Amino acid sequence: MIEADLTEDAFLGGQLLLKQKRSGHRAGHDAILLAAATEAKGGDRVVDLGAGIGTAGLALARRVAGIRLGLVEIDPELAALARANAAANAIPAETIVLDVTADAQAFAAHGLLPDSVDVVLTNPPFNDPARHRGSPDQARHSAHVATEETLHAWVHAARRILRSNGVLTLIWRADGISEVLAALSRGFGSLVVLPVHGEAGRPAIRVLVRAIKGGRAPTRLLPGLMLNEESIVPKKEVKDILEGRAVLPLAEP
Repeated sequence: MIEADLTEDAFLGGQLLLKQKRSGHRAGHDAILLAAATEAKGGDRVVDLGAGIGTAGLALARRVAGIRLGLVEIDPELAALARANAAANAIPAETIVLDVTADAQAFAAHGLLPDSVDVVLTNPPFNDPARHRGSPDQARHSAHVATEETLHAWVHAARRILRSNGVLTLIWRADGISEVLAALSRGFGSLVVLPVHGEAGRPAIRVLVRAIKGGRAPTRLLPGLMLNEESIVPKKEVKDILEGRAVLPLAEP
């Protein structure tokens, strides 16, 4: 990969410096919000499914020292960037080139055995193909546009590798909340849902969801997170989250 095709960008208020491709999909708020919504503790085995350049997983590792982090990514170029980003930030992480929809045997070949992981976080492809023109490049298209089976397949992969009472945290577009609830209806419970609004007074644009494998507690819907005030200036609490000084309620024990 040519260095001129890359940029180095600061996340978490400069605590994390990541190289990423200059063109195409670029890491942003979604990955940082996902990390801020994920509960983990030192010693946990944590897997970021569809890690891209490693943003969410590395942001979580920056906040929670001592996690055993795995970054799973299908694109070899992005996986190489994730590996380099982990090394450059002195964060121990194993980078695995693997299709999240692969079977259990393929996961096991990379050490991801059933019931072996404490925490999974994931930002699956979620753009609606009916309203989003995908890239003609098949790899980019599959990275951003969801099919009818995408979410079910990714949740299935998480369920398989998570131990009993393991935690899954994911982010999805808000108008697809019914798809999230359906995908999590098998094997997961104790859901906590946080709507994310781009602007005050407007419908939510994302949902962050925490689910427990085998959980039985009722689903909880939290008050929405407003990314911006009506003046379009980021709120202080959101700025604290994006700069790594605070976490979202889903990450609180």
